Amino acid sequence: MAYDIERPYGPLIETTVRVATWNTWARYGPWQDRERGLLAALLAADPDVLVLVEAWEDEESSQAGRLKGALGLPHHVYGGAPESGIAILSRWPLSGREERRLGDPAGKMWDSGHALYARAAGPRGPIEVIGAGLGWKLGHSAQRQDQVRDLGAFAREAAGAQGPLVVAGDFNADPGSDEIRALTGRAAVVAPGLVFYDAWETAGDGTPGHTWARANPWTEPVLWPDRRIDYVFSAWPRAGGAGHPVHCELLGTEPADGVPPSDHYGLAADLRY
Repeated sequence: MAYDIERPYGPLIETTVRVATWNTWARYGPWQDRERGLLAALLAADPDVLVLVEAWEDEESSQAGRLKGALGLPHHVYGGAPESGIAILSRWPLSGREERRLGDPAGKMWDSGHALYARAAGPRGPIEVIGAGLGWKLGHSAQRQDQVRDLGAFAREAAGAQGPLVVAGDFNADPGSDEIRALTGRAAVVAPGLVFYDAWETAGDGTPGHTWARANPWTEPVLWPDRRIDYVFSAWPRAGGAGHPVHCELLGTEPADGVPPSDHYGLAADLRY
């Protein structure tokens, strides 16, 4: 098919899928009170796919298990340590589960990154989902750059090239960092031809969109500045603009019954699908 400069993606897809992500801060602080706030905000957001970072899962229970029934997301996979890992929840069946250490294949670094992949069998074709969490300290940019290169290789191996490919989670890096610039094509890309939309940059409300904010009392002990460090990324280009963000919003910016739901704010994004 000849390239059409007026419609380079072909007819644009008008329907959407809602993807949310949230670093839920495991079971720190009054976690059961916090969980009620998480659930309330997620019920209001009504995602189709949800990526939780710093989720937990042990032999007796799991955060995904406690949330998924109320959210109408009956399918989930989990990866990482029991006390703090990544969960992917979906309205539709999940398959192809894989997980990968990032920047530390031997597992010797306590601050190594982690990624979890699953394929959601959505009603209009598969949605490829990767949940990710990267090294957390301000001085970890070099490690995170290694981690996003491994993330790009993982995405290339695991995912297809037609439907939406979503990478979401806590990247612990602001949009101007080298690691995020590599994901969004402002620096050498993490894998050939792999470039991502940043949902907040593309379809947010024009504010900085900080997901780590000093207004949140749980962040006070860390003494970090306000930063946008949590993301919903989607790969492009895709036929019909699949994965293109058309809306993005913050979640959990207000306390629930006086208790902030997490030390991070969450994100929900509507993507063409």
